[in-house]
Amino acid sequence: MSGDDDRRFMRLALALGARGLGNTWPNPAVGCVLVQGGVIVGRGWTQPGGRPHAEVMALRQAGERARGAVAYVTLEPCAHHGKTPPCAEALVAAGVARVVSALTDPDPRVAGGGHAILRAAGIAVTEGVEAEAARLANAGFLSRILSGRPMVTLKLALTLDARIATATGESRWITGPAARRRVHLMRATHDAVLVGAGTARADDPDLRVRDLGIDRQPVRIVADSRLGLSPDSRLGRSLDLAPLWLLHGAQAPAAARADWAARGAVLVPCAEDAMGRLDMDDGLRQLGARGLTRVLCEGGGGLAASLVSGGLADELAVFSAGHLFGADGTAGLAAMGVTAIGDKAWRLVSAQPVGADLMHLWRRTGFPEGL
Repeated sequence: MSGDDDRRFMRLALALGARGLGNTWPNPAVGCVLVQGGVIVGRGWTQPGGRPHAEVMALRQAGERARGAVAYVTLEPCAHHGKTPPCAEALVAAGVARVVSALTDPDPRVAGGGHAILRAAGIAVTEGVEAEAARLANAGFLSRILSGRPMVTLKLALTLDARIATATGESRWITGPAARRRVHLMRATHDAVLVGAGTARADDPDLRVRDLGIDRQPVRIVADSRLGLSPDSRLGRSLDLAPLWLLHGAQAPAAARADWAARGAVLVPCAEDAMGRLDMDDGLRQLGARGLTRVLCEGGGGLAASLVSGGLADELAVFSAGHLFGADGTAGLAAMGVTAIGDKAWRLVSAQPVGADLMHLWRRTGFPEGL
């Protein structure tokens, strides 16, 4: 097949892989397409919970038609024996003639081993097709493997003058229903949703995905150093409907820890800074160690400022609404101590109307290219 064909089928595999975003952690959301004589004979994507893998799903669909086919895989087929046999060996057993991959898997258990198994079996391997798109698609997994923390998308719903609440603290609703629905879709494509303790207390959010016909829910996380969140909150009352993880510091009362643990919440101890606040770099590393790859942060201003100033936010999803609250409104970001204008830390990726509001997406300079 031509290079154009390779790119076309790889783009299809990437689209299939995207169906697993938010559902496959700690595994990557991979897509696979099997092509025989220019005709697609099998396709698959990583299933909820990370298994079966995309290659296995595509091979099952193709059956005997996989023999002599070309396999397009968005990430190097795995090479290690875990709960399932290696996908590289499954492709060899199926008799595929060629494998086209977008990225080498940096997981030390793979790291070129999958490609080596294929080549040793006489299968032609082409690497690096649509690598840039695949790096973005797998950014959460790559971040967890290479930096030890999940990819972080920071969502901000702001007025035109970058406020998140009026002078009296009123904040619902700054954006309209279309924007709020878009946020629910974002929740569905992330492994977890994170808020600060102040937002959890002030807004009493639920943080589940609603009205999209989706059963699987993201992990809900509250950064609450002293575990001051009330068990009678909406988050506490819905523990049977979606998981709740609580990031806390060493000074969290033992009684609160025991109470939350008894209710079924997952307690995640984190380091603290000199001011007794949670060290979010360590907090995110704790989340990465537990398998999370993609985290959507929905506020508030203090947590958002901590993530931005610490270089821990990878994407900004900003929803701008047609309100003006003035200087006595609450700023979208808490104080960050910026004293000089340096190089631009963010680049604009897209801007589009969402109902009556505007959504603009920004990525941190060097992300995901540096992964």
